[in-house]
This record gives sequence, structure tokens and C-alpha cells, in this order.
Amino acid sequence: MGVNRPAAVLAVDAGNSKTDVALIAADGSVLGTGRSGGFQPPRTGIEAAVDVLALAVAEAAEAAGLPPGAPYADRVSACLANADLPVEERQLAEAVGARGWGTATEVRNDTFAILRAGLEGCGPPLGVAVVCGAGINCVGMLPDGRTARFPALGMISGDWGGGGGLAEESLWWAARAEDGRGGPTRLAAALPEHFGLASMAALIEALHLGAVARRRVHELVPVLFAVAAGGDPVASALVERQAAEVVAMASVALERLGLLEREAPVLLGGSVLAARHPGLNDRIAELLAARAPLARLAVVTAPPVLGAALLGLDALGAPAGAHAKLRAHFG
Repeated sequence: MGVNRPAAVLAVDAGNSKTDVALIAADGSVLGTGRSGGFQPPRTGIEAAVDVLALAVAEAAEAAGLPPGAPYADRVSACLANADLPVEERQLAEAVGARGWGTATEVRNDTFAILRAGLEGCGPPLGVAVVCGAGINCVGMLPDGRTARFPALGMISGDWGGGGGLAEESLWWAARAEDGRGGPTRLAAALPEHFGLASMAALIEALHLGAVARRRVHELVPVLFAVAAGGDPVASALVERQAAEVVAMASVALERLGLLEREAPVLLGGSVLAARHPGLNDRIAELLAARAPLARLAVVTAPPVLGAALLGLDALGAPAGAHAKLRAHFG
């Protein structure tokens, strides 16, 4: 049944490939949800990117029975991809706030949604999250509002790995293995085999000329892990480096927040880590135990829009029952 009053929270989780929106009542009930395309302000511009959010917001409002054009919620809690720097968060908060969807608007990087989704209970969060999907990022929070974060802009900000980076590294090593500039690796056969091709030369040509779309390169990440599981030294070294990068980010964030020698959750999210590849996740656990023995490691599989919604309820001082009801809805 629809409602004719604003919700408590309009939660937005916007990634590069899709946007999820949920309207949440004060008691934690989900009034309506919506979905639209990817949020890419660096490519489309801020206003066009927010237009994509508006499609999901309108769908959620219609599902909740809210009239179009009215403020929909007391608070907009938006966790957005490409909000990597504080100045970008401010710019996006202004653009989202100007749409009038809520009385107050807060924008955070989308990694904060993973962090909050993985933390039980209500109230200000404490912990660290590392997301390894298409790219890699890490954030941490303390109940007093202090955060630890990284620019997460790729190689220029010192990042390595994520699905895109692992795929590119795999191609680099495989190409050199086939043409003689590098040592042998099973990747040289396995990568082209994935696309039904006979050689790395054929795959390189297909990627260059567009016969294989560049967006499909991410499909090579599971191939890398399968080759590594078979004992290939080159593939295994890439998995080892990714584990070390995850632990380096988590350890630095813990240290910045004074949590390195305290019990604290370290949450893993994103498609690469959520796949729970033993060679990666088990190695992360080993390396993190050496750096932060009291850290509690867990994988987050809850939808990030849950985290955005919980952050909104936190800010409104909602009771524990509202948090529990919301979390139960998202399963």
C-alpha cells in the first residue's frame, strides 16, 4: 500500500554500472525501491550523472506511492562511485541536494556503503572496509566521525589491482610469455582460450580491433585465479600481490584510526573479494593476522544500498529495531 508522506531516508547506492535507490520509513520498513544505470560523472558530467539517479528515485517514489515532485524523505543518504575526493563529495552533494529529494543531503564515497552494510547494530560505525571490484579502495570510520581513506584514482594515487588491474596484468604477462620477452606461464594459453582464440597474438589483435570488446577483459579475472590455483607461478604471484595490497590498505587505515592494536572489524567487499577465492582470501587472512592480530575479518555480501540506508538511519538517531527491520528486509 502506498503512503502520502515523506520517508525518513532516501538511500542511494550508485556504482559505475548500476544505481539502486530505496525509500525507508522511520521504523525501517522499505517503502519502495528503484534501479537505473551507472553513475559516471567524469564521463557524462555531474548533472547528466544525477539525471541517472533521478530515474531510480522516481521509480522508488512511484513504488512507495509518493506524489512526483515533492520532497521524498527527511534525509538523502547517497553513497556514490566517483566521489573519490572530498571536493567531489561536496560538488555531488550540492547537485543532489538541488533536486529537492530530501530536507538534508549527505554524499559519501560508495565504499562507505560496504563498510556500513557489514556492521551490525545501530549508531555511528567503527571499522575498516576494503572493496576490490573493478578497482580497489579502502575506507575506515570511528564513532566520533573521523575517517581514513585513500584517493583511489588508480596508478596516479598509488593503487594496484582490482578486477581491471588484475586482468591487465594477466594480459601483460601472457603476451610476454608468448613472444619470448618473459618467462612461461599457463596464462598465455588460458586467456585466449577463454574467448575461443588460439593464441595471445590473436587475442591482442581482437582486443585492438574490437572483435573482443575491451569491457569483456574483466572476464579474465576468474581465469587468472583458476590458473593460480593450478600452481602457475606467474598467476600465483599476481594473486599474492593483490592479497598484500588489500592488507596494506586495511593496515594503514587501521593505524590512522588507532585501531591497529585494538579489536576492530575489517570488511571485504566487491566482486573479487566476495568470490572468496581461497588463494586470495585465505592469504589476506594470514597477512592481516600478522599486521593486525585483533582484526575481525569478514566478507560483505549484503547489497550496498543497505549500507547507505543504515547510514541515513544512524544520522537520524533511529532505534535499533529500525536497523534490524531494514537489515532483515535485505536478507
